[in-house]
Amino acid sequence: METGELPVGWEKAELSDICLVNPTVDKSAIADDLAVSFVPMPAVKAENGAVDVSATRKFGEVKKGYTPFREGDVLFAKITPCMENGKMAVVPALYNGLGFGSTEFHVLRAHPGICPQFVYYFVSSRAFRHVAEHNMSGAVGQRRVTTPYLSACKISVPPTAEQHRIVAKIEELFSELDQGAASLRTAREQLKVYRQSLLKNAFEGKLTAAWRTAHCDQLETAAALQQRIARERQARYQQQFADWQTAGQAGPKPKPPKPLPPLTAEELAELPELPAGWGWARLLDACEAVVDCHNKTAPYLSAGIPLVRTPSIRDMRLNFDDSIRYISQETYAHWSRRCPPLPGDILFTREAPMGEAALIPEGKMVCMGQRIMLLRPGKFLSGKYLLCATQNPFFKKISDKVAVGTGVKHLRVGDVERLVFPICSQLEQQEIADQLDAKLSEADQLDQTLATALQQAETLRQSILKKAFHGQLVKQAKNEEPATVLLERIRAARSTHQPARRGRSARSPA
Repeated sequence: METGELPVGWEKAELSDICLVNPTVDKSAIADDLAVSFVPMPAVKAENGAVDVSATRKFGEVKKGYTPFREGDVLFAKITPCMENGKMAVVPALYNGLGFGSTEFHVLRAHPGICPQFVYYFVSSRAFRHVAEHNMSGAVGQRRVTTPYLSACKISVPPTAEQHRIVAKIEELFSELDQGAASLRTAREQLKVYRQSLLKNAFEGKLTAAWRTAHCDQLETAAALQQRIARERQARYQQQFADWQTAGQAGPKPKPPKPLPPLTAEELAELPELPAGWGWARLLDACEAVVDCHNKTAPYLSAGIPLVRTPSIRDMRLNFDDSIRYISQETYAHWSRRCPPLPGDILFTREAPMGEAALIPEGKMVCMGQRIMLLRPGKFLSGKYLLCATQNPFFKKISDKVAVGTGVKHLRVGDVERLVFPICSQLEQQEIADQLDAKLSEADQLDQTLATALQQAETLRQSILKKAFHGQLVKQAKNEEPATVLLERIRAARSTHQPARRGRSARSPA
């Protein structure tokens, strides 16, 4: 916005014209044992201006190597990604009136006649942060907004009274937006609870209770189904063995199915009660194949066959986004030699995060990345049914129980093979999968509507700030002291009370 476009009474200025940038504190008269507020970077919340000043330290501990500030100062995170994330705040009342914090804060102290909240809303706006992001200095991962850049940033300054009216209007409108956004977030959390309740009911047999009663004469028992699965696995092994012999025993010798021991009475006693005709099955016994990935980092290419990593698997979906990497045909052949993933297979994460799962969609050729296992349902087990079974609350609970690790918990391959899930007739599997697909799709659509509404609320928030700093949010009042007079008074006060200091080279933050 050019100066000629400013409303009457407004004036362009640099931030250093209206604020002291990184002011110092006279430490000579402060006792080392005086308790002061301490604000590390995590104490400033992103986007909303909240700051926790409850922590204290002795002045002697923080007088060197930390950034000083006082009530009413504006904290501005200068380092990436904190700056981009909006870690800015107006400092509230402090312990003994003094605070110290991270050296990654810039401090803006508004001169008399300048409202600190007005400065805060300006520097915390996404428009300001976007421009600042493209003017950061330093190495990747350590880029910062420099003091000279921040000091020279232009701001449109209205008369003092108008600054306060603008801030009051922003806070009034933001309060209304916050209430609406809180309701939207609550609705999204309720949807999460609904999804879990739906999955729980599905795998306790409650979702299809009426359907099961109406079709009871058509349903195979789980025990009979599991026997068919076992016979199919044995027949498949025998065919693989015969093919291996016909090929002159070329390649690795097929391994016979390794049956797991049946569930003990003690194990069954810990499992929820299931409807008549249902049963419990281990993944290894029920699936055609349970295969771990090739646990090495593949050489990536800019294009090629998609390699799925754990961040690509979320909420029962395989996301072909920036988390996907690409590999060559040769790498794919080596990494997938145990069992090439096929459409309809389930990719299941063992770690980072643990327990996410997704079906490979039709027409997609993918390779498994590290910490992922493949579950191939086979012809007697519905893939969608098994996918949903791995996401039901009880399955999550038993997965957590057998997981190992003190920091990041993970599942070992054998643990995954032995995980149990409810199994029922093929007809009921399909009915459960169909009902869950319909109901979860409805929930997903509603969640997307809520997410869009939240994004619109944020867009409106930024629009409010844009109007505020273009003089379009509140009416200008007549006969108010213009900003030119205010800025002149600030300049006069600074020249009188703050004699110029000799320049010195910038010091790297501690």
